[in-house]
Amino acid sequence: MALNRISYITLFPEAIDQGLAHSLVGKARESGKVSLDFTQIRDFARDKHRSVDDVVFGGGAGMLLKPEVMHEAWRSVTGLTDRTGHVSDRPHTILLSPQGKCLTQERARELATGPTHLVVVCGHYEGVDERFIEACVDEELSIGDYILTGGEFAAMVLSDVVIRLLPGVVGNEDSVLNDSLEDGLLKAPQYTRPREFLGKPVPEILLSGNHAKIEKWRQEQALERTRLKRPDLYEAYQRRSRK
Repeated sequence: MALNRISYITLFPEAIDQGLAHSLVGKARESGKVSLDFTQIRDFARDKHRSVDDVVFGGGAGMLLKPEVMHEAWRSVTGLTDRTGHVSDRPHTILLSPQGKCLTQERARELATGPTHLVVVCGHYEGVDERFIEACVDEELSIGDYILTGGEFAAMVLSDVVIRLLPGVVGNEDSVLNDSLEDGLLKAPQYTRPREFLGKPVPEILLSGNHAKIEKWRQEQALERTRLKRPDLYEAYQRRSRK
């Protein structure tokens, strides 16, 4: 199976739609490799002011997205009453939240090849009422340890990471297989013409034509670059290698 549909529940659908209309993701949409649809949270507000948020019980700054509004929006997309329900081709619901596990390349691969339908919930204001999360959300994901004004930016990042992994989206499959982080390491340094720039030549090994030696050099460089720039990744790679 491969992912073929992403539904966004958001207050700013046009921001995501426009942000994902370009480059490889835009081409993937045009060719039908993935379809994106958008649900406006405010369409499910019940009062005359179309309110989607309210004050926090117990006091505190900011406003929370209301559970009944979020639930109705989610139900309109999934056809479910809660996340324990069963329908054919059941969608997987992700809430973008700083409380979620950090998105990784490994998790992105799983999402690209797991459920055929993702529902991405974009929080706003101070977040979402906990009862909606408990009832409807399968997974919380974060794109980093910082706070955004809303989940729409994170939704675009998540979508870009996952969609480029779908079959046929990237023309040269080797580009995906050899990406940084695909094997847990950063990519080795890369060079193009001219052979010398600002007095710095391209490493001679890359001009040798000896592919075995080039591959060995790239692996060594990837290890050293990861050790220097991302010691956390390097240590994790070393642990896996010792198993």
